[in-house]
This record gives sequence, C-alpha cells and structure tokens, in this order.
Amino acid sequence: MFYHWSYLILIPGVLLSLWAQNNIKGTYQRYAQIPSTMGMTGADVARTILSRMGVTDVAVEPVAGQLTDHYDPSAKAVRLSEGIYNSSSLAAAAVAAHECGHVLQDKQDYSFMNFRASLVPAVNIGSNFGPMLVVFGIMFSAMGAFSSLMINLGIILFMGVIAFHLITLPVEFDASSRALKIIDNLGILQGAEHQGAKAVLRAAAWTYVATAFYALLQLAQLILMASRRR
Repeated sequence: MFYHWSYLILIPGVLLSLWAQNNIKGTYQRYAQIPSTMGMTGADVARTILSRMGVTDVAVEPVAGQLTDHYDPSAKAVRLSEGIYNSSSLAAAAVAAHECGHVLQDKQDYSFMNFRASLVPAVNIGSNFGPMLVVFGIMFSAMGAFSSLMINLGIILFMGVIAFHLITLPVEFDASSRALKIIDNLGILQGAEHQGAKAVLRAAAWTYVATAFYALLQLAQLILMASRRR
C-alpha cells in the first residue's frame, strides 16, 4: 500500500468534514420536528415560490434518499427528498426554498452557477485520475521525464476539482440568501421560524466549506507527495 507522511495533513479536513456532517444532521433533525405555522409541505413551498416568481417550466418532484434535494437545470426540475417533499417542517421549508434559489439563479443566468456547470467534466476527470497520476508518477519515477509529466498532469487535473469546490461556495451561499428573502417576502415562515430556516441553511453551508477545505488539503498533499520524487 502506498503511504506518505503528507497524508497526515488531511486530518484537519477529515475532522471538519465529520463535524459538518454531524452538524447538518443534528440541525436538520431538530428543525424537522418543528412544523411551520402555515403548514406548507416542502412541495407546497417550492411550487408557491416558483408560481409567485413567474416560473412555469420547472417541475417539483420527489426523489429517494435523505437530503438528496437538488435542482436539475437540464431537466428543469426541483427534486426534493421524500422527507422534505411531504414534510411541513421548518427544515423542509428552508431546503425547498434553497433549491428554488438555484432555479432563480438559472433563470437570471447567474454567472457563478454557469461556471460551476462548465467545470463538471473537469471535476469528473480530475477527481478520478488526478491523484492516480501523481501516485503512478512517483511509483514509476525511473521513467524520468514521463514520470514528471504524469505528476504535473495529475496536479493540474486536480486543480479543476479545487476550482469546482471553490466556485460552489458563492453559488450555495447566494441560493441560501435568496431562499431566506423569498420565504420572508412571501410570508411562508412566521416570526422566529425564520431563525430555524437560517440555522438549517447555515449548517448546510458548512458542508460545502468543509468539502472545499478538504480538497485544498488534498492538493497540498499531492504537491508534497510529488516533492518526494525530486
């Protein structure tokens, strides 16, 4: 098994990721138990927002799993996990509104969202082959220039992954900001309920921060591994 001391620098990223996952799970479970005053399900919230914003070509559909909620711009569909779709909780309202925030980004041609979408192919390649090329380059260092080429190419490919995670942050933060404004303007949540929605969206945001931080540590680790060959 290939091992290098640089793997140790991933530990803070692992710890932050574990904390973020535990935080979103606990926050979600807490506010999933609190029904909203209006009694609107996640599906109701999403359809109400889309209707009031004049969006008529986006469907609201249930999807299997927990916290698998997302907006699919290619299919023009807001897909809500069953626990969100059928629930009238504060958590459901917040998540549904957040996904509608992505719809509004799409409708308004939000540049960061478009840029993120353009990086998807690079992410698929970089996440799968970037670290692999670095490791192979180190293992076959006797191949000289070709080994260096593999290492450098692997690092470059992984930089596409970094770019994706970093650009995800403003996309997700903006969608949450839009969501909070929407539910306020439409009166979907009342009074202190707004704080519950904000807590859910803040906890979700930390998962994206943790993912980006871990990816940056991975890049640093790949560079340190590559220095082993030099």
